[in-house]
Amino acid sequence: MKGKLVNKNQLIEAISAHYDGNRRQAAHALESVFDTIIREVNKGEKVAVTGFGAFEKVVRPSRMVRNPRTGERKRAKKTAVPRFRPGSELKQVLAGVRKAPQPPKPAKKATAKKTTAKKAPAKKTAAKTTTKKTTAKKALAKKTTAKKAPAKKSTAKKAAKKS
Repeated sequence: MKGKLVNKNQLIEAISAHYDGNRRQAAHALESVFDTIIREVNKGEKVAVTGFGAFEKVVRPSRMVRNPRTGERKRAKKTAVPRFRPGSELKQVLAGVRKAPQPPKPAKKATAKKTTAKKAPAKKTAAKTTTKKTTAKKALAKKTTAKKAPAKKSTAKKAAKKS
């Protein structure tokens, strides 16, 4: 049987396209599905996914088996095994009667885009000089406020001496 094997990581990668490329959410979703199926089938419940198929637990009774190498016969214990029965839609797709369903498109986020008016590019030299002037003014303002603060303290001291 020739064919491409799709492993778990490739499934996660395919699912992540529906989660805006978020592999963590896609892995969590896939793990959740597998975990739920395994737990329910282990309890003896039948898990049916409409159109895809059904998973169920089947108990094989004990029986006599033969070792093909030696020809020795011995008793095999009773055991429980999983069984998968494909659904009608999956059967029709595999038989070529029906086309494979298209994957759902990811939902777009409803975000309002802000429209901004484009400004004309300013000259680089003018921008540099204005920033230098602005920073110089800010520095000068800091120095003058620092000088004014002690002056207020001295006037407060003079007022205290007069009283």
